[in-house]
Amino acid sequence: MESLNFPHFEAKHSQVHIALFRGVTNAAALKSRIVAAATAEGEHGEKEREAVNFAFIDARLITSKLHLETAIHQAIIAESQNGLRTRTVHSEILYNLNPTHNITEAIRRYGVSGTNTDVFVVRVDSPELSSELVEEKMKLEVSGNVVPIAELESVTDWASVKKYHKLNNEVAIKEVANDPLRERRIVDNIVVSSVAMKSVMG
Repeated sequence: MESLNFPHFEAKHSQVHIALFRGVTNAAALKSRIVAAATAEGEHGEKEREAVNFAFIDARLITSKLHLETAIHQAIIAESQNGLRTRTVHSEILYNLNPTHNITEAIRRYGVSGTNTDVFVVRVDSPELSSELVEEKMKLEVSGNVVPIAELESVTDWASVKKYHKLNNEVAIKEVANDPLRERRIVDNIVVSSVAMKSVMG
C-alpha cells in the first residue's frame, strides 16, 4: 500500500491511501455490501458505511499510477470546494475516471463488479488515521493479496480503455499501432488529460 499527503488541503482529506489487490475472490459480495450499506439505517447502517468507506476501483481500467492519482486529486478539490457531483469523495473518484458525465455509468464501469479479480482500494482521510489501520481495514473487506502498484502494468485492459474513451480511431494512436509501448504511453497521456480537464469541460 502507498500513502500520499496533500498538505494544501484541509486535514480531513489531506491523506490518501492506495492499495492494489490481486486475486480478489469476493468482488461480488463486496459490491452487494456497498449497495446495501448505502441504504442501511440506524447504527448498523453507519457501521456498514464506515466498513466500506473506500473507493473500490476496477484496476483493469487504470492506465497508470498518475491516472489514478489525478482522479483522486480532482475529487479532493471538488470536496474541498463543496463541488461534489456525487455523494462522497470516494464515488467522485469513480466519476472522474469515467470520460462521460453519467454518474451511474461511472460507478458501473469503474466500480467493483462481480467479476473483478484486480481491484484498487483508495481511502481519503485525515492523517489521524494511520496507514497501518487503513490497510488492516482494507484487508478485512477485500479477500485478495496486496501487491506493489507497479504490477498494474500487467493488469490494464488497454482495449477496454480505448473503447470507453473512444480512442480506436484516434490518428495519433493509429500511427503507432505496431508499437504497443508507444501506443500505451499516448493512450495514458490522453486519459490522464481527460481526467484533469473534466471539471473544466463540465
